[in-house]
Amino acid sequence: MAYVIAEPCIGVKDTPCVDACPVDCIHPKKNMTYDDGRPTFDKVSQLYIDPVECIDCGACVPVCPVSAIFALDDLPDKWKHFTEINASYVQGGKFRSWGRGEWGNERWSGRWEGRERER
Repeated sequence: MAYVIAEPCIGVKDTPCVDACPVDCIHPKKNMTYDDGRPTFDKVSQLYIDPVECIDCGACVPVCPVSAIFALDDLPDKWKHFTEINASYVQGGKFRSWGRGEWGNERWSGRWEGRERER
């Protein structure tokens, strides 16, 4: 079981979770480029957890200021699709971002366009 970063992170991208992670599995990192073509920090709408690298320690959960990080078993049903979104970020070249509308006509541009943001 890995942890997943869900919708509350969109547009926030606060990074205490990156600092708390003992195995460096939360991406993208500020001021870092990826050789496999993954988008950089400034190009994505949220942070992502690599489900392969995650050791399920939970260190990231209490430091997230927007309560966006969930154990897979605790992830609310309305955000289950974030499991695939997080995993796709680390699969270079196959990234699909919720915040850029690839999951439908929704877009994040400081506010939701296309539907109301679920809370």
